[in-house]
Amino acid sequence: MISVEMARQATLSLPQAEEYRHFHLPAFRVNKKIFATIHEDKNFMMVKLSLIDQSVFCSFNKGIIFPVPGGWGRHGSTFIDLKKVKKNLFKDALTTAWKNVAGPKLVAKYFSDRHSM
Repeated sequence: MISVEMARQATLSLPQAEEYRHFHLPAFRVNKKIFATIHEDKNFMMVKLSLIDQSVFCSFNKGIIFPVPGGWGRHGSTFIDLKKVKKNLFKDALTTAWKNVAGPKLVAKYFSDRHSM
């Protein structure tokens, strides 16, 4: 289980991630693009994945990670049930969403910094 606050902290720990309000939701962006939102009322996080990444992550357990209903889900928006997800799966999906919008230079810096530890 991941609490909403743990999800927020994990998201803000990603390089250059910023939190702001998007309509009524806490939203997170990098390079001025949203890569995640928190749905506090449901204990869900939405991450923006490519359709291929969405397919891979949803194949683990469709009760834990699944496309957002409707049109947004058909474009890669994916819900994660924070009450059910394991920490490693959550971090992998979140990092993948971040990488999709961060841009190649920031991704290269982030991963080369991590590998040098």
